[in-house]
Amino acid sequence: MTSLKQILDGLVPLGEAPGWRGEIPDGWLQGRTAYGGLSAAIALHCAMQSDTDLPPLRSAQVSFIGPLAGPIMVTAHRLRRGKNAAFIQADIESEAGLGLRCTFVFMRAIDSEIDYATTTVPDFAKPGPDETTYKGNVHVAFTQNFEFLDRREGPNLQPAEWLRWTRLNEREGVDPMVELMAVGDCLPPAALRLLGRNVPMSSMTWILNVLGPTPSTEDGWWLLRSNADYARSGSSSQQMGIWNSKGEMVAEQMQSVAVFA
Repeated sequence: MTSLKQILDGLVPLGEAPGWRGEIPDGWLQGRTAYGGLSAAIALHCAMQSDTDLPPLRSAQVSFIGPLAGPIMVTAHRLRRGKNAAFIQADIESEAGLGLRCTFVFMRAIDSEIDYATTTVPDFAKPGPDETTYKGNVHVAFTQNFEFLDRREGPNLQPAEWLRWTRLNEREGVDPMVELMAVGDCLPPAALRLLGRNVPMSSMTWILNVLGPTPSTEDGWWLLRSNADYARSGSSSQQMGIWNSKGEMVAEQMQSVAVFA
């Protein structure tokens, strides 16, 4: 199994304005395309290499345009850089054409008179040393790169809500922001909870907003939550969140998903 770090280390610079060639291994596929968290993590890694002295990542806007598999080419370029923030676009192409386009916003902390946060943590404790976790469906290749513990039923869960503790198998040497991006898309579309069975689905867009400075957690465990609040006419919209092992919310997310059922 090829680790995320091995994939990132295997990216070869093109020798021209920032571009790299690389490979999506079969072990990171989700159907006929790369797992979305991997694609976005590669794009973020390259965006971070494309400019100097970037402030922390604050927001990622990801569009899943087409399938990505096998040999890929990544390009990244600065859209704008001001005193406080930098906007960088990263694209990934494969033989099928453009597969992913991301806009990353990097922004330094600035003095502000506002200091406000209102978040709650789901009631789902971090896996203990004797907890039975699992690797995911063996027929969904990318899941073998992670460890999971799920909660799909319970008196406090909404009909289309899904909770999952997740950690990357091999995370040593991976930038914390890149790790968070790789983990953040690890939940199946929440609308599956309404159907009670697997059907073809495809994420179309994904927005991730980082809350606070560089995220950290204990033993690599991150708690993911997804809740579909709209599913109609083949389209689903879901609200998502990521918490660390201390119960601190580190990211808010939103996805648009096509549902073929």
